[in-house]
Amino acid sequence: MRTELNAAPLSRRLSRRAVTALALVALLAFGYVLQLLGVLLASAALAVAGAALGILTEAWLLGRWRALARGLGRAQLYHPVRQLLRDALLLGGLARLEVLGPSPQAALLLVAVLGCWATHFVCQAVAARVRRSRRLPVVTRNIDASPLRLGPAPPAIFGRNGAGRLLTCSAAVTAGLAATTVTGDAAWGAVTALGCWAVLAAGVVLLAARLLPGRRPAGEEEALAWLDGWLAAYRPTVGMYFSGGASSAYQANMWLSTLEQLEGRPLIVLRERFMVQQIDVTDVPVLCIPKVAHLMRLEHSSLPVLLHPANSGKTSQVLRIPTIKHAFINHGESDKLSSCNPYAKAYDEVWVAGPAARERYRLADIGVLDGDVVEVGRPQLAPIRPYAGPPAPDARTTVLYAPTWEGWTDDPGNTSLPLAGERIVRALLDEPGVRLLYKPHPMTGSVDPAVGEVDHRIRAMIAEAAGRRPAGGEKAPSVAAAAAELERRSAELRILAGTSARRGEDEAERMLRQRAPVDPPAAAVLEAVDAWEECFWRAHAPDEHLVLAGPRPGIYACFNQADVLISDVSSVVSDYLSSEKPYAVVNTTGLPGESFRTAFPTARAATVLSPAADGLRALLEAVRDPAADTMREARADLKAHLLGPDEPPPLVRFSRAVEELRACAVANRARRDAQQRPAADAFEGAEGAGAGPGPRLHPEGAAPSSTASGQLLADASGDEEAL
Repeated sequence: MRTELNAAPLSRRLSRRAVTALALVALLAFGYVLQLLGVLLASAALAVAGAALGILTEAWLLGRWRALARGLGRAQLYHPVRQLLRDALLLGGLARLEVLGPSPQAALLLVAVLGCWATHFVCQAVAARVRRSRRLPVVTRNIDASPLRLGPAPPAIFGRNGAGRLLTCSAAVTAGLAATTVTGDAAWGAVTALGCWAVLAAGVVLLAARLLPGRRPAGEEEALAWLDGWLAAYRPTVGMYFSGGASSAYQANMWLSTLEQLEGRPLIVLRERFMVQQIDVTDVPVLCIPKVAHLMRLEHSSLPVLLHPANSGKTSQVLRIPTIKHAFINHGESDKLSSCNPYAKAYDEVWVAGPAARERYRLADIGVLDGDVVEVGRPQLAPIRPYAGPPAPDARTTVLYAPTWEGWTDDPGNTSLPLAGERIVRALLDEPGVRLLYKPHPMTGSVDPAVGEVDHRIRAMIAEAAGRRPAGGEKAPSVAAAAAELERRSAELRILAGTSARRGEDEAERMLRQRAPVDPPAAAVLEAVDAWEECFWRAHAPDEHLVLAGPRPGIYACFNQADVLISDVSSVVSDYLSSEKPYAVVNTTGLPGESFRTAFPTARAATVLSPAADGLRALLEAVRDPAADTMREARADLKAHLLGPDEPPPLVRFSRAVEELRACAVANRARRDAQQRPAADAFEGAEGAGAGPGPRLHPEGAAPSSTASGQLLADASGDEEAL
């Protein structure tokens, strides 16, 4: 039903993209037609025009329509194939014009063009070898990896940007051939092609020098040996393990501040190479181990505890390490079924905020034992300011609408956007004295494009309402000054927090740049972020409606600005409750009001809104008039039920849980070592006694048959393939 709801706008959007893609393909084809006519009619103008049109279309295609370029590649029409055909037609036109006659210049021109192509392919092959040599088995951040002999990446035009290199050389050679076509002198094309050939040859030499033994980064075995040494020297006391897609990085980022405040030596373990740059600014060492065979080396390190903010397919791989204790800390708690996933029983412990989650796991009966559930609170909620009373009589009521995303399942009520989002936003925009802050979930529309379409329409509605502000609502001088300051702070923050890839920089070069000690320290960056957020709110008028779709300002900063929250059944509600401010939950499940509150306990202290936004007026009245706020005590009780007590502080409880699980892991490792030592001594004694060439004994003293050994090897091989 969700997909059908907004199929028309989506189809129009897809149609526009399809029309543009067809136009690009038509331009490419038209260029070839012009060149072919130039050959048949011996027309220099047509041949040159077709080649120039092809080059310009190619630049647009490779620059802004890479998906279409990949599609053409799947049809075997790769960029080199398209350019070879273009050059062949242009040379055919020169032959028809009798420019390529039996002259030294013409022969030199043909040799130079062929040399350019041959050297380009050699350059591609050497560049690929250089890239492989610089792709290490581990990726690091905030770690000194200089022993791995890392160096700057080769120039992008030679090392990584093969399409750009070919396009540049093709444009230059085409220009030279065009000059030859117009003047009839082959020397123009020959000189241009020779110049490109020389540049490409220099690039091959430059790249080949990177493969010399003294300039090549560490190989796989050397890099893994370095990893073992670094782990032995650092001796991590707790780690956070994370794996996921690019849009899921927020699930790990919300735990960074808590991880940094723990005593000991924390570590972040990732599995996807791209995720290293998705992790926010932190002083904690970041270690990415993509291959499961290399991940198993953690078993021999001192790492005792891994914390898991999310489930993923690759989580099962690290759970196999018996020397590490695993705790599931989740990335937020809500009444959704996903907050009590059966996968949780795979962990040693499940850490939750308060009694509500413990009760949720007990009622779900999914195999998580009550003794394995540990209440630790939500330490990262410390920046959320408590309720300070209703807004001033002359001030606008700031409403934060923060709907969740559609989720992986089609359960009713996952998100309010398709059924209620536009009605809620329209009602808020029409309500006098209301300022709307709209902050959609970062994964909105990632599963159902129709939900993304609703999100786009809501943004358009808010932009239109903001554009209708009366003349008296123009920015005051103080707001204009803050806006100018915000531009300056944004530029400073981009430089200060510049952890993302730089132009032409590869993975190895980033590892070299992002080494320990961290420069600048995370504290300096976080201080700059706080200053930016403070300036952001000053840079916008108090009555200005805002769409807050980016990572900044963060959701907690939005909480502090809001007088009331409207959301769905999600962890946003639980986090917002730490402030004890009024809030509303949208009921799009079809359940009656009381049944909805019973099914979703986080709505017990909320105003429940229908898909038609019924109840919105009563909600705003309760925000503005304390006498009408009948849910205040209920919110305080529900906060304690969801998040646990205020004392001891959540960070203290969380740290205590880490230390207790760490002590358990250390004791477990000691027991394993004690059990294995007598068996190892017996094995060594049997060897030392000169038992002859017979089969070696297992620690238990039994020699497995060859059939059993083969089966063990087959099982191990099959298990590794399954990973």
